[in-house]
Amino acid sequence: PRQRRHRERAMAVRTAMPFLSVEHGGKIAIQISKKRKFVTDAQMNEFLTQELAEDGYSGVEMRVTPTRTEIIILATRTQNVLGEKGRRIRELTAVVQKRFGFPEGSVELYAEKVATRGLCAIAQAESLACYGVLRFIMETGAKGCEVVRAKSMKFVDGLMIHSGDPVNYYVDTAVRHVLLRQGVLGIKVKIMLPWDPTGKTGPKKPLPDHVSIVEPKDEILPTTPISEQKGGKPEPPAMPQPVPTA
Repeated sequence: PRQRRHRERAMAVRTAMPFLSVEHGGKIAIQISKKRKFVTDAQMNEFLTQELAEDGYSGVEMRVTPTRTEIIILATRTQNVLGEKGRRIRELTAVVQKRFGFPEGSVELYAEKVATRGLCAIAQAESLACYGVLRFIMETGAKGCEVVRAKSMKFVDGLMIHSGDPVNYYVDTAVRHVLLRQGVLGIKVKIMLPWDPTGKTGPKKPLPDHVSIVEPKDEILPTTPISEQKGGKPEPPAMPQPVPTA
């Protein structure tokens, strides 16, 4: 009877709180209600949005089982999420485990590629604005362009130099700060101008590594044969003879 009462009490707890995080040994570690689970999911989504902004993060899916918690990260560039030899995914696992209070060894992170990127609103919204600016700048005739947003997202196209004296007159840089409710958003735009000998759309001075190939002038061939005397002194011209008078 005592064991039966324990089983009924455990069943009642599981019915009241369906989301439980249980250690491998079978002991209840964390009891999470439905309301708290939604808050945890929102915090997890916000954390991964900040960490994986450059890797095309599109969403997260959490699966809770009696022995472990599986977190599936949806992204367009899964290789960047995994990192070299799985190093970055292990670092994310350790950070998530410590920040959200999961028991050691009870949480696992996986990276899954978005099936159709064109049908993913988050992936398109993150890149639409910046790629539109890049396309407009490159179509105008720039050699390269770089747009950095909030120091976390970088969009690059074409050629860009970062050192040397040509940076002073070839790269046009602008930084603006947008004041939002959440804080200040910094936007940095760098444009590499093309070389223009006239100086209208770019600097007149070419790059140091620029190589100019000068085409040889067309050789004019003589139409009539001409003989040239080589060696010796040229013969003096014949003097006119005086005309005898009668």
